[in-house]
Amino acid sequence: MTVSATSLVRFKARALVAATSLALAGGVIFWLSSSPISEASAAPSSSGVKPVAQIVTPMGGSGQNGSGGGVVTGLPDFASIVERQGPSVVNISAQGKASRGPQFDPNDPMFEFFRRFGGVPGFPGGPGQGGGRSMPAPRSAGSGFIVSADGVVLTNAHVVDEAAEVTVKLTDKREFKAKVVGIDKQTDVAVLKIDAKNLPAVTIGSAQQARVGEWVVAIGSPFGFENTVTAGIISAKSRSLPEEGYVPFLQTDVAINPGNSGGPLFNLKGEVIGINSQIYSRSGGYQGVSFAIPIDVAMKVQRQLLDNGKVQRGRLGVLIQEVDQALANSFKLDKPMGALISEVEEGGPADKSGLKAGDVILKFNGTEVARSGELPPLVADVTPGGKASVEIWRDGKVVAKTVTVGEVKGKGKRGTDDEVDPDDKLGLSVRPLTKQEQKQVGLGGGLLVEAVDGIAEKAGIRPGDVVLAVNGNGVNTAEQLRALVGKSGKRAALLIQREGRKLFVPVDLS
Repeated sequence: MTVSATSLVRFKARALVAATSLALAGGVIFWLSSSPISEASAAPSSSGVKPVAQIVTPMGGSGQNGSGGGVVTGLPDFASIVERQGPSVVNISAQGKASRGPQFDPNDPMFEFFRRFGGVPGFPGGPGQGGGRSMPAPRSAGSGFIVSADGVVLTNAHVVDEAAEVTVKLTDKREFKAKVVGIDKQTDVAVLKIDAKNLPAVTIGSAQQARVGEWVVAIGSPFGFENTVTAGIISAKSRSLPEEGYVPFLQTDVAINPGNSGGPLFNLKGEVIGINSQIYSRSGGYQGVSFAIPIDVAMKVQRQLLDNGKVQRGRLGVLIQEVDQALANSFKLDKPMGALISEVEEGGPADKSGLKAGDVILKFNGTEVARSGELPPLVADVTPGGKASVEIWRDGKVVAKTVTVGEVKGKGKRGTDDEVDPDDKLGLSVRPLTKQEQKQVGLGGGLLVEAVDGIAEKAGIRPGDVVLAVNGNGVNTAEQLRALVGKSGKRAALLIQREGRKLFVPVDLS
């Protein structure tokens, strides 16, 4: 993939290096899994982490702002961290399902052509059936780390997503077939389980207590070079990225490259504080800006996946936007802060609690909301059905509200009014277009595709498509879509709008 502009880029875990891009200030996001696989020797272990050596650098003096004080600078002992925690880091290899390529109907005019010249895909003697080359199974490689001695491993969801077989390799070269316990695509966290005991587990720290400017260490398998150690500092906290509303990322300048995905980020105490996930890059390689999922977020996801097999998240049912200086002046706020509610879902949790468009959420459950991007993770962290205290700015004064939080449904990442799986046959996760989105795309209705799976994905429907009709009947709700698909028999024709163009997509429901 050629990327000419600066990019936030993720490497998808299906092909050697297949990329998916999202716009952000002229950039793209790269997942960091890759395909080269190599072996590495075991890292030695030690009993603990040595203290940081301290050097006092003279500053000032009799003639410089004081009496000769100094600034304490640290020389971190990375080697001790690696010796102690290195054996807990693993290499992960994921292999997808082999593909047979396109399937041909014997009544298709091209069937006879392929039968005579090279074989028919999907039929005996054709490609994938002994008569030609089958499409190779996609492979990917990434990193992970052991979080419990009985074999629980954390990694990125995109490393093992849709994998038919996952192999975990330890630093002592032992290999285990892993079971994927659960995947949460919204946070890009996956939980694996291997059949082993007495394994070296990492020490879990806290990303919330980490400070900007602190030293951090990453261990992973960039480009397949297993157990590679890189170091840097925390550049920023609580970074919001496009389509990643549930994760307040740690930004670092640690050298992270394809294959580091899912690997741990350690502080100087040897505690894991993050999972390395994404990079900001022009070329797909490291350029000084990396992002890690806070371990606090990952551990909450792990607990829910282990206990319930799924992740539940709270929702308010609102659309929000950033408060800039002009809006702050308009609402008579002292400074730009909070999350401005631009739209409230009718009948949703926020609506039932008396919140309305124009309110500015200043605090949620006692936590100050400085930027709009900080609100979704706070809401998602509330158990559905639970109550949350909200402080809003309305009519020039602070007003307190109590909200009964709803539950996020489906695979959407915005935490608004997602609706899930309108029909199991179809495999779509959709939600109604907001009024603002309807104006942007010039439509009076329709359903935005948030995620796609199964039959719909095979038919070519993509996230971002807008479903307008089924067999000529317009749809504006998931219930309408479900009903129409249920009446369609073995086939359905979906009218969608994609990038300003309307087209029909035939879907085989059999």
